[in-house]
Amino acid sequence: MTGADERILQFIYTLRSKGVTDPRVLTAMERTDRSVFLRGTFAHRAYEDMPLPIPCGQTISQPSVVAAMTQALKVGPRDTVLEIGTGSGYQAAVLARMARRVYTVERHRHLAEAAKARFRDLDLSNVTVFVGDGSHGLPAQAPFDRILVTAAAEDPPGPLLAQLREGGIMVVPVGQSDAVQTLIKVTRTPEGLEYDELGPVRFVPLVEGLGED
Repeated sequence: MTGADERILQFIYTLRSKGVTDPRVLTAMERTDRSVFLRGTFAHRAYEDMPLPIPCGQTISQPSVVAAMTQALKVGPRDTVLEIGTGSGYQAAVLARMARRVYTVERHRHLAEAAKARFRDLDLSNVTVFVGDGSHGLPAQAPFDRILVTAAAEDPPGPLLAQLREGGIMVVPVGQSDAVQTLIKVTRTPEGLEYDELGPVRFVPLVEGLGED
C-alpha cells in the first residue's frame, strides 16, 4: 500500500469516526482531492481534518464538517442543489458527485473564477458558478431540492427558505459571527418548516453585497 493509499484510508476512517456513515457521501469525499482546492504551503495539509485559509479572507472547511453537512442534506442523484458561498469550490465539487445539478453563488469574483477553473479541470460539468449576493439565492433557478449555506446567518435567510421546494432540505449555520454557531437543518413539509439542530460549528458570517475583488 502506498503512502497516498494510507492517507486516503485514514481520511475516510476520520470521517467515519465523526459520524459520517452514508456510503455515497464517503465515496464523493474520497473521489474529491482536497489538495486541488488549496495552494502553496497549505496543499500538503489537505487531508488534515481542519479548516485552512484561502484567498479573500475566507476558509476551506474541515473535511468532517463538509461531509457532515452533505450527509445531513441527504442529496439524491436527481436533486438540484443551491450552495451559498462557493469559496474554493471543494464543497460544491463533493455535491456535484452526488446531485444532478449544483448552482453555487460566490460574492468574491476572484474565488468564483478560480472555482470555475477547478471544475473545468475536474470535468464537473454539472456545476454552475454565479457571482452575486448569496443572501438572495437564485430566484430564476428556484425552487431547489436542497440548499446548503456555508456562511453563518443570524437566522435561516427568508429569501432562501422561499426557494426551497416542498420536501426539500436546507442546511445552514445559524448564530452570531463572533461565537460558536449551531448547524440547523430545515425541512419544508406540507405543514410548514421543521427545524433540527445538528451541533456546534464555526463559519465566516454571511455577508450581503459583493466582495471588493
